Amino acid sequence: MAKDRPVYMGPRLRRLRRELGLTQADMAADLEISASYVALLERNQRPLTADMLLRLARTYRMDMSELAGDGGAEQTARLQAALKEPMFADIDLPALAMQDVAVNYPGFAEALLRLHTAYREEQLTLADRGGVASGDAAAPDPVAEARRFIAARRNSFPLLDDAGERLAAEIAQAGGTAQWLKTRHGLRVRRLPSDVMAGSMRRLDRHRDAVLIDDTLDEASSNFQLAQQVAYLEMRGEIDALLKEGQFVSDGGRRLTRRALASYGAAAILMPYAAFAKAVEARRYDVEALARQFGASFEQVAHRLTSLQKPGQERVPFFFLRVDPAGNISKLLDGAGFPFARHGGSCPLWSVHQLFGRPREVVTQWLELPDGQRFFSIARTVSAGGGGWGMPRVERAVALLCAAEHAHRLIYAQGLPPSEPTPVGVTCRLCHRSRCLARSAPPIGRDLLPEDFRRGHAPFGFSDG
Repeated sequence: MAKDRPVYMGPRLRRLRRELGLTQADMAADLEISASYVALLERNQRPLTADMLLRLARTYRMDMSELAGDGGAEQTARLQAALKEPMFADIDLPALAMQDVAVNYPGFAEALLRLHTAYREEQLTLADRGGVASGDAAAPDPVAEARRFIAARRNSFPLLDDAGERLAAEIAQAGGTAQWLKTRHGLRVRRLPSDVMAGSMRRLDRHRDAVLIDDTLDEASSNFQLAQQVAYLEMRGEIDALLKEGQFVSDGGRRLTRRALASYGAAAILMPYAAFAKAVEARRYDVEALARQFGASFEQVAHRLTSLQKPGQERVPFFFLRVDPAGNISKLLDGAGFPFARHGGSCPLWSVHQLFGRPREVVTQWLELPDGQRFFSIARTVSAGGGGWGMPRVERAVALLCAAEHAHRLIYAQGLPPSEPTPVGVTCRLCHRSRCLARSAPPIGRDLLPEDFRRGHAPFGFSDG
């Protein structure tokens, strides 16, 4: 019969002793063992037996599960996610070894995870600078700063997910967000005409103890604005802790990131992680069905799908893009590390750029990059504004993209074999498809052919060699 694996909990035992304000000799006396044995336990030179666990729990009146913790499961999952980086590909890192590090050296594991996040953020910063020396860099771009912060963390913030689940439960118990705001903060919700709101969708009026909402907002937008106000009121500590990890050059970048984190928190309240992740699998990523279930919009659900990368509870990783009819990209969210996130995803052959003649229709497409990577895309138009006669409305298109290997999990891919993908590039300047009729610029580093002016089948002729 196989024996149970010995349990080593030295760092946790040392932390417990220090929290109790005890010396090794004090703990040894309490547990009726020698001080040298306590030292051996703390250095992981002796395993913690079941008898010793019972002694600890009984002596210090602790719950056994509290003492044992989660076995380092969450930190192990975070380490496994971080160590999937290509630069670690040639290193043999067994799952058991990572669990040992997470359990026995939690401080070291946390230090490694923070260092990895800082590395990713710095890599994104360098990519945005394009190799320009910092002394010659242009003025800070707050939008790029916010995008780097979010991309470095794969648009996953478990701290906000956990807070969102707690708040969602409180709000449900209170009977709704309006009632919760009244009970918890003494704030009533008032819906006012747009001209009174003076261009604001939401405003916190401390003078009258009210949250003011533009009454032209639809139900999904109104719910989101209230949830975002809750996030600003209740998640300040979590948001501040996350912002401290960032590398911001401008105040604008920090402000935009704070707003993005508050929006993430609002989504975590409206679509709590565990319930939403379960519904996602049950409905096979049907965005419209999920929107109805959670009282959200198509775009809000698409946003939330990119964030389902909580360590140990991951779902399909998605890349999200929003574009206007002129081709301007107004939002990028990357939960998967796709190449589109760094270079735009602005290939005109991608269906997201061709949707404005097919409003509200979900369009699917298989895509293939020049290096052979294949992806599955779903895209649809969405609108913002409106809500009354003469009020301006903006039409945009949004797209969700996942690697082809995950497509079978999506309801949209049923009966669609990936045998005829559309050949696309992440952007013309980085795409080397020489016969593309939709090309808007020649690729960087490729010479134009001398007889380019003779070629009519493509806008630019360049060597395939």
